[in-house]
Amino acid sequence: MFSRGSKINSIINGTCPRCQKECMYVNANPYIVYDVIKMREKCSICGLKYQMEPSFFYGAMYVSYGLSVGIGVVVFVIVKLLLQCNLVQTFIAMVASILILYPIILRISRNIWINMFVDYEEED
Repeated sequence: MFSRGSKINSIINGTCPRCQKECMYVNANPYIVYDVIKMREKCSICGLKYQMEPSFFYGAMYVSYGLSVGIGVVVFVIVKLLLQCNLVQTFIAMVASILILYPIILRISRNIWINMFVDYEEED
């Protein structure tokens, strides 16, 4: 499932969706805030240009929104229903978890977006 060639592998690891050998980001650590969305221009191995057209990654905003809502729902269920905290504590937990995970959400949403348009190609 997470082997080279699967979209999940590329999405989780942030590798080039075509060859899955090189990290798309300048800095692999998403918590280096000034480098969180800095991407290489193209893959040095297969030559895939990551930003295929101007404003290509604007569509990743919709993916990011969906991921943030999903995380908020999961945190709500855990904190409110399982831990039985009040609404203020639940709201604080939801906001805190989304803020803490936001660099990862940004990268995963970009990874999902580019993987929707580019398929893995095996080497010959």
